[in-house]
Amino acid sequence: MTQSTYPRSTIEFLIREGNVQVLLLKAGELHGHFCPFLALGVRAGLIAMRALGVQENPGMEDVVAILECNNCFSDGVQVVTGCTFGNNALIYRDVGKTAFTLARRDGTAVRVALRAEFVESFRSRLPEEANALFRKIVQEHEEATPEERARLTELWTEASFRQLELPEEEVFTVQHLRIEVPPRSRIFASVRCAICGESVMETRARIRDGQPVCIPCARDAHYRLDGYGISVEG
Repeated sequence: MTQSTYPRSTIEFLIREGNVQVLLLKAGELHGHFCPFLALGVRAGLIAMRALGVQENPGMEDVVAILECNNCFSDGVQVVTGCTFGNNALIYRDVGKTAFTLARRDGTAVRVALRAEFVESFRSRLPEEANALFRKIVQEHEEATPEERARLTELWTEASFRQLELPEEEVFTVQHLRIEVPPRSRIFASVRCAICGESVMETRARIRDGQPVCIPCARDAHYRLDGYGISVEG
């Protein structure tokens, strides 16, 4: 199968080779920058894929990832495992743990999580300059000079690749499990909203005066996922 017909061939070659450095480079293309938890997500994804013996994943729900966080870690997991929101092979559990489970359809699974002691000591492992710039730019959203932003990018990149060198047993716990995997996703028909005229998934439409209406036009409540987790809007 050629690269043009199977776009994950390069990533899966890197997984077989255990080339975590280049996998991190690939994850950076999606994430937009390098950061330590992106690197940890790449490592976790690689650990799970190899532990579960997954040789390929064309994104057809034969392999499912269950993520327990929506931080930078999650992008590393998505790139390496090939399980994404778009191909319906990614399940999100809003429990706030930097962990995920990779499962086959038969329920064979591997859960990889960051050790609590590693998370608790994480900031102390970084240069104080990196911590200070992170607090200012990312946590507090304060104005920063171009030089400060460039310096944070440099320090964060260095810290990201250092995460690849840490002993696995110091960073992760790995559990082999058997779980119940949710059924494969369904393809639903679309209907046209009677108010705005846009197409909407049939299962998301509301009925008003006997006509299908989309959620925004119906001014109905719906779920929203953002940096704070899942909430109800409307």
